[in-house]
Formats: sequence, structure tokens, C-alpha cells
Amino acid sequence: MSITDKSTQSRRQFFVSTSAIAAAAALPSAAISDPQNKPVSKTPIQITQSQPQSADVSKITQATLAEAEKLVGVEFTPKEREQMLQGMEDNTKRFKNRRSQELQNALAPATVFDPRFPGVKLVANKNKFIGSTVNPGPLPRASEDIAFAPVTALSYWIKNRKISSRRLTDIYIRRLRRIGPKLECVVTITNDLARQQAARADEEIKAGNYRGPLHGIPWGAKDLFDTAGITTSWGATPYKDRVPDEDAAVVKRLDEAGAVLIAKTTLGALAYGDIWFGGRTNNPWKLDQGSSGSSAGSSAGTAAGLFGFSLGTETLGSIVSPCMRCGTTGLRPTFGRVSRAGAMALCWSLDKVGPICRTVEDCALVLDVIRGHDPADASSIDMPFEFDATKSVSGLRVGYSPGWFDGRGATDNDRAALDALKKLGLEFVEVELPKWPYGMLMTILMSEAASAFEELTLSNLDDELVWQKPEAWPNSFRQTRFTPAIEFVQAQRFRRKVMQMMDDKFADIDVMISPSFAARLLLITNNTGHPSLTMRCGFNDDGTPHGITMLGRLFDEGTLCRIGMALEKQLNVWHKRPPAV
Repeated sequence: MSITDKSTQSRRQFFVSTSAIAAAAALPSAAISDPQNKPVSKTPIQITQSQPQSADVSKITQATLAEAEKLVGVEFTPKEREQMLQGMEDNTKRFKNRRSQELQNALAPATVFDPRFPGVKLVANKNKFIGSTVNPGPLPRASEDIAFAPVTALSYWIKNRKISSRRLTDIYIRRLRRIGPKLECVVTITNDLARQQAARADEEIKAGNYRGPLHGIPWGAKDLFDTAGITTSWGATPYKDRVPDEDAAVVKRLDEAGAVLIAKTTLGALAYGDIWFGGRTNNPWKLDQGSSGSSAGSSAGTAAGLFGFSLGTETLGSIVSPCMRCGTTGLRPTFGRVSRAGAMALCWSLDKVGPICRTVEDCALVLDVIRGHDPADASSIDMPFEFDATKSVSGLRVGYSPGWFDGRGATDNDRAALDALKKLGLEFVEVELPKWPYGMLMTILMSEAASAFEELTLSNLDDELVWQKPEAWPNSFRQTRFTPAIEFVQAQRFRRKVMQMMDDKFADIDVMISPSFAARLLLITNNTGHPSLTMRCGFNDDGTPHGITMLGRLFDEGTLCRIGMALEKQLNVWHKRPPAV
């Protein structure tokens, strides 16, 4: 469809006239569906540029350049500006012409990020998965006790036919209907599909065809993973009726493992925050508080016992933050570990897919299923995953900085987690990070995100997004139009410098532990691609949970999870349930 909004001509023309200082951006497409959620043709949103009211409006002059210089922090002389004018109109025409090309959201840039620093020897060298052998005991009588059980227990009961997948699915569907509206954490309950998959699982298990530990386990998918014939809205009003034709790669892999897709969970619009087109996702521990985001529904629903596990994504805290708020366990894998094919792209060099569960071992179980190389994802990396839940953690080395735990922002819960870890026979090594301007890495995130959703900015569909604060996407995308391409390249060069620094820090340690938002580590490690594990470590004065984060070496999620399991056992707080549900 063609979109022209004459009421915004002056604003849109301003963006066009100053595009000489804007980074190149991509034009994705949107899928449109009818109100019955039946797939129809995927029609790209066409951008129709507003025409200037007169020649004077679009004329680029020395005054135009002088004003633009203020936005990018440079200053040229009148003579230099005069010379620059000779090519500026050609630049603007080139930018406009580029927009005639359809660039879909999934189309990645030609340059592909690889977190492996040249010459680095990575730890895991073979695929090996050894889970714990603890018997969870008899099946509980109360449905609520079953609903809150970890996947390790649910898997045992299903494999040994103590409970059917169909009964477990019905337990979760009832909870989704009763509790889901309180939390505003679900976009779609996939009743029919879930019951079909559960029935299939029961038949296969009865016939002796057991697919593995996720067989028959109901799960929730963040609503940015494509599901064939089922609405995948990206949490945003312009896409709320979008119906894809094919499943995302992770959805396919979980289906092959026999898992049961029971819900599409909410996310903050376009993977930011907890506000979506249907409302705000709430924290099950405190209903008047948002669940944080952007994997808001996945975390809230898992914490509330609405499904066995869920999947989230992270670009900058979208697994870590809601797990902190809701008390779930979130594993952000190494960049490239899990395919993003069929998932909404926000930032092609930063997006990661990971599990949100109730326990650490559950996260390892899910990662083992969804990991693996996929040629459909340009950033996918083929690396082994080695995990042994029975192996001791004694002697492993943990990096930390005393200042992270003593400084402003650290809590008693953070310090208690550190003390608990010190009782496990681990060796502790003090580390310090250089005082660099890490904030410049945000240039990469903002530039990629504004490119991924340029169509919203240029068509004025950004006004349809519910969240319209200065820090929300609509305003951020507009501001980013004025980021010079040079700043984007320089940020990428700085990123490589940070990668080298983190490689040096991890040379002598196995994991790093810190308060979850300390020392810009969230920003740093999302850019370097290192994995993280966020887990509950205690409770705040208001009864809400608090989490701690550990960071692992590239592609060494196995060691990260082993230490996480030991800490989880030492703290013994993961099993407590939110009173609000």
C-alpha cells in the first residue's frame, strides 16, 4: 500500500533534506492479514516521499550545513561549506533512490559480526550433554505444583508416563486463561495447535518413540518468532495482524524435539520495554509493576507457571532485565550460537535468542535443542556445546571486582550471591575494566535498529506505536537519522578494541560475576557476544525477586551453567512462587 501523509510534509522533508549526514538504512516489508488471522499476500509498505512546497524548501545552502554541523559536533569554514555544496544534492538523490529498493527485515547487512577474535582458542571441542540424574519424586497431586515444576521434573514424569502431555497442556491452558489476563503476558493462546502436538507426543511416547527431554513440554514463544498461520505481531500496532507463512528456525527445532507450542508471549513493541499494543505486561510478584522487557511475557509467564519454559531474545538486556524483575532464569547464549532465521531483526550484529526457564539446568536443556548452525542465518556459527551437570566446579576460576559489589547500585542480595559462590571451592580472581567511553557502542545498536524499521519513520507509522516517550523507539529512530556514517564505523572499530580487551580478561578465568547492571557489562558483553546467565539470588524488601548475572567465555555456556547450578543449589531460592498468581 502507498502511504502519504500531507500533514507531515514539512517534518518528513526535513529528514530528507538533511539526509547527507544520515547513515544508510534498510527498508523492510510488512505482512498484512485479514481480521480472521488468515494469511494473505505479504505486501511491502511503500514509502512515498513528500514533495517540497517550493524550490526554496529543499534547497541545501551553507546555512543548512552550518545548522547540521551542530548535530554531529563538527564545524567547517564558509569556504569548505561552499565546496561541500557541490556534491550534497547528488548525495540526497542517491539516498532517495536507494529507498526504491525493497529491503526486508530479515535481510542482513553484507558485513557479518563474528565474536571469535582471530587466534582465540575456544574451550569446547565436542558436543556432549550429560544432565543431572536426580529423581524428582512422585507426581504431585495438585495441578499448581505440577505447573511450577522445572522441565527436568516434567520431562521425567512424561517420559515415565506419570503424566500425559495432554493433561499437562490442559493444566497450562487453564492457567493461561485465568492468570494471563492479569499479567497481560500473552498475545495468543495456541489451543488447537498445542492439543494436536500434545496428542502426537503422547502417541509417540506410548509407542516407545521418545524424542528427548523436551518431548511433550508446553512452551511459550516470544511474539517475534514466526509461526506459520498464527499471528506474529512483534508487539507493535503496525504489525499486529501480521501472519507469516513459515515457522522460525527455533520453532521448527522445538517442534522436532516434540515440544508443545502453547502461547505467543508479549514483548515491548519492536523488542523494547514491556509496553505492547495490548497494554503493559505485569510482574507476577507485583501486579502494579511492569515486568520489564523486552522478553516481558516470556519471563512473566514462566515465573507465573503458565508454561514449562519460554524463549526470549536479547539485544541489550531483553533477557537479563525481565529475568531480574520476574525472578526467572535466563541464558543469553554466545552470539551466533542460536539461529535467528524467522525472528524479527532489530540489530543484525547484536540480536541473540535464548531460553527463559525456572532453573539453570532447564536453560541448558533448551539450549541443547535450539542451538546449531543454520545457513539461513548469516551470523550462525557452527560450534560444539559441551555440558556435564555431574562434573564438579571445584577449582574453576571466577573473575570479579570488589568495587562492583561495594559501589552504588549493588545490593545485599548481590553480596550474598558472591558470598555463596565463594563457599563452592572456586578460585576468585580480581579483574578491572579500563575506563573507556563504552557508551559509544550504543551508536551501533541505534543505527541498526533505525535501519531495521526505517519504514515506520518515513511513512509516519511510528505514530501508531503505543509508547511515545522521548526514550521510546519512534523518537530514537528519528534522532538516529542524524548519526554520521563515520561515527558508526568508528564505533565498530572501538567494538573490536573492546573485544580484544574482554578476550584478555577471560584468558585466566572461566566466568565473571557481577551485579546484573554493573560496570556497563551488559552493554560491553552484548557487543562482544559473550554469553550470560541471570538467576534469582534473593528477594527485595517489597517481596519482589532479585537476580545476579554471570558471564561466560565465548561458546562455553556449559561451564557457565555448571557453576550456575551449583550457585542455585547453594542459594536455594529458585522454587519460591509469586503470591499474586
